[in-house]
Amino acid sequence: MVPPARLRRHSPRASLAPAAVAAAASERQKATPPAPALGPGMQPIPRPPPGTQHWPPADDRLVRTPCPAGRGPRASLPADAGSRKSEPIPAARASGSCLPVQFLNAGDPGAHPDAEHAASGALRQPDRHSRRCVGEAEARGPAQGAWLPGAGPGLLPREVNLINEPLVIFVCATTGQGEPPDNMKSFWRFIFRRNLPSTSLCQMDFAVLGLGDSSYAKFNFVAKKLHRRLLQLGGSALLPVCLGDDQHELGPDATIDPWLHDLWEKVLGPHPLPLDLGLSPPGIPWPSKFTLKFLQEVPSTCSEELCVAGTDPQGPPSELQPFLAPMVTNQRVTGPSHFQDVRLIEFDITGSGVSFVAGDVVLIQPENTASHVQQFCQALGLDPDQHFTLQPREPGVPCPARLPQPCSIQRLVSQYLDIASVPRRSFFELLACLSCHELEREKLLEFSSAQGQEELCEYCTRPRRTVLEVLCDFPHTAGAIPPDYLLDLIPLIRPRAFSIASSLLAHPSRLQILVAVVQYQTRLKEPRRGLCSNWLASLDPGQGPVRVPLWVRSGGLTFPKTPDTPVIMVGPGTGVAPFRAAIQERVAQGETGNVLFFGCRQRDQDFYWEAEWKELQTRGCLTLVTAFSREQQRQVHAS
Repeated sequence: MVPPARLRRHSPRASLAPAAVAAAASERQKATPPAPALGPGMQPIPRPPPGTQHWPPADDRLVRTPCPAGRGPRASLPADAGSRKSEPIPAARASGSCLPVQFLNAGDPGAHPDAEHAASGALRQPDRHSRRCVGEAEARGPAQGAWLPGAGPGLLPREVNLINEPLVIFVCATTGQGEPPDNMKSFWRFIFRRNLPSTSLCQMDFAVLGLGDSSYAKFNFVAKKLHRRLLQLGGSALLPVCLGDDQHELGPDATIDPWLHDLWEKVLGPHPLPLDLGLSPPGIPWPSKFTLKFLQEVPSTCSEELCVAGTDPQGPPSELQPFLAPMVTNQRVTGPSHFQDVRLIEFDITGSGVSFVAGDVVLIQPENTASHVQQFCQALGLDPDQHFTLQPREPGVPCPARLPQPCSIQRLVSQYLDIASVPRRSFFELLACLSCHELEREKLLEFSSAQGQEELCEYCTRPRRTVLEVLCDFPHTAGAIPPDYLLDLIPLIRPRAFSIASSLLAHPSRLQILVAVVQYQTRLKEPRRGLCSNWLASLDPGQGPVRVPLWVRSGGLTFPKTPDTPVIMVGPGTGVAPFRAAIQERVAQGETGNVLFFGCRQRDQDFYWEAEWKELQTRGCLTLVTAFSREQQRQVHAS
């Protein structure tokens, strides 16, 4: 029997759970790929004497608190946080047999990259027989795929009929104020129909793993409510609902690790492994999801640009085809002595098809800095001018929709790979499998183990160390990473959302945002910087044309449509941005019942749009109440 510890092979965080269970039914490649060689010019790092090892190695660029190797878990780590061993966990190999596990994932994969990593890994095995035990929801989730009888067609690799499923594992995130994810809403509405019989799921065993944040009042509300509803419909719970908490010092893993351990034991009880199930050798990574086929000749530049520059004439701009908006102005609106750089940025959206109302948000796709791109390519031994085409290993697996074909390494790293993000546990797991350097691999294995999560938090999470900095700390491993694994190892850059701070009625063909440039200090020497805000702040339309990819979506903030309905708005600091759009829109429509409570530190430093507010106040269109917290002995706040 496979030990329970082997449940967490390649999926360290919340959604790893189901994929790992499904992985027990997946076949691994019979031919083991050779271990990658060290990068050119790389020399082994001398191993220090026992008891003196520290990580990362000394580096004058950074000021660090060393993370000693070999330390055991501290008291704050649950004693039963999984029985995972320090060595990689082999995945099971199936020969036409599999566990009857159905895995349904609801949530934004970008928000939980480990969930996407787990799900895709469970499906990318050569043995097609194993696919019948896993339903990969990807972005659609159970919303359109996991139907009870009569609910409609499914869009999973095979239609999922919950009434006939013996074992289902749900992984679901809670968004906003206890709302289900977008890709779960259709399923959510259906499963709560009152006319569903109480015996609908009497043949199903299930487990629910929740992803949430305990700083919100309705912590993991979706997971809790789904668990209760499945019980009402006759399902049998293998375990109490697991409540993963992003606020925990060690992240969701602190709760999920012991839950996975118990789940694996429960699954192997009523659903034992088939006799013909074997194990792959330890330390061998899953096959990469894609292969990079490098081109001998450089393609024409225009063919690459056309993949993203156009706008769909049939509809407004979207994530797949954003509008490249010319930046008109990029102006600092805080005083020169103010601690924070806040920018008012204006875009020209003429001819874009973009339309918005007060309360909507604009999404912007940022880029990595040129210096970071160069440093990344040097660390991995990549030629930034090399072009490639991306090919999925499995039929039916789509390539990233925004990635042009062919594409250059320079473009891939600068616009798609989030090398400035803080890596998660799955990153270290896969990196350990790809490492061929004994000392570095040993440390990576410690970071990816359940017992090493305190050390990982101290090394990576607390100081907010980035993917790029981690790779520089493990130079031999970085130099040996096969290019095929880049998209498995590093998440794609996610768009950033900003409240729109203007109204089309006041500024036709213009879109304005208020951006606070994020920069803060940790124990690392180099300040931590927000990717999108710093990228936007660096753009100067005065030096030449600047275009920024963007699109608009509806926001959660709505305003009354009835004329003469007064509105009270509280927007301190940059939180006033959406209310400026609302006030402009309401004033243009002749509505004067606008009350704004605004607060900031100092009147002459961060009183955004002071002249505009006062002019509206003079006209009788606005009642303004202000508070400046640093201009008197006792702090006063508008809220």
